[in-house]
Amino acid sequence: MEVGARPLSIRVVTDGRAGIENQALGLAEAVAQLTPAVIVIRRIRWRRTFDWLPSGLKSLAMLDPAFDPPFPTSGERWPDLWIAAGRASLPLSLAARRKSGGQTFVVQVQDPRLDPARFDLVIAPAHDGLAGHNVVSITGSPHRITPEGLGAAASDFAPVLAALPRPRVAVLIGGRSKAFDLTPDHAAVLANRIAAAVQTSGGSVMLTYSRRTPGAAKTAMTERLSGLPGLIWNGEGPNPLFAMLHFADHILVTEDSANMAAEAASTGRPVHTLPMVALKPPGKFADLHADLRNTGAARPFDGRLETWDYTPLAETERAARAVLEAMRRA
Repeated sequence: MEVGARPLSIRVVTDGRAGIENQALGLAEAVAQLTPAVIVIRRIRWRRTFDWLPSGLKSLAMLDPAFDPPFPTSGERWPDLWIAAGRASLPLSLAARRKSGGQTFVVQVQDPRLDPARFDLVIAPAHDGLAGHNVVSITGSPHRITPEGLGAAASDFAPVLAALPRPRVAVLIGGRSKAFDLTPDHAAVLANRIAAAVQTSGGSVMLTYSRRTPGAAKTAMTERLSGLPGLIWNGEGPNPLFAMLHFADHILVTEDSANMAAEAASTGRPVHTLPMVALKPPGKFADLHADLRNTGAARPFDGRLETWDYTPLAETERAARAVLEAMRRA
């Protein structure tokens, strides 16, 4: 496949959930940093009646018409590159590879739990253990964090965050999942440990919750940390995450999210991992955090704001280079 004769057309396809879309969009943006490209986002949803069906049994007629049409409409060319993420996108990725007649190079982000050979390329977290001739394994997941992106986002929040006393501590809190939980009692313990470290250092806190954070856990943490200098984002208005990462001297992140851990490790700031309540053996999450420790990016939070240096992870860029190289060989 010829790459570089004209701007690359990239289609990003997901169900629109931020944590999923940011993986595919982050990879697309990384590709666009390496070669001229135009990115088009398509958010899709299956009708509820059909969402449970296996990928092989779904058809376009089962898509919710209120969302974007994923494939080119009349007069449109097939994109050069299709980047999709999430279970909802799988039937469409398979169809795009078939329907485009070789015009579109199909990349699936995350382990598709299907034979990787059914896609042109799969970008999967190393901790998933997926292997294949067309599988690129990376530490964590692709994301949208770049120095340029953080700097651009920082200006909107600079009046609030730049004046905070240092060290400025970004705290990224996840929530309940199949493997972990954040109970109110555990949230209170974490908040007390964080507060003690920030108070001892004379610094400030910049905290953001995820959509998975239970309400009672939010309340417990907010009550204990709201008296410190800083900002606790309540979910209203623009998300300050990028600005928090830009201004942070330290990053504390709960162990339940591969996305948040990979994003934090791409900044070059010390990443302190916060324990969660385990609902089952940590499995692949233990592998991920072992990888982050081995790179020098992360260490378990021991109550101190210790500082260290490491080379920021650039796994999204590495994946983007692998995509372009695979397209050249196709």
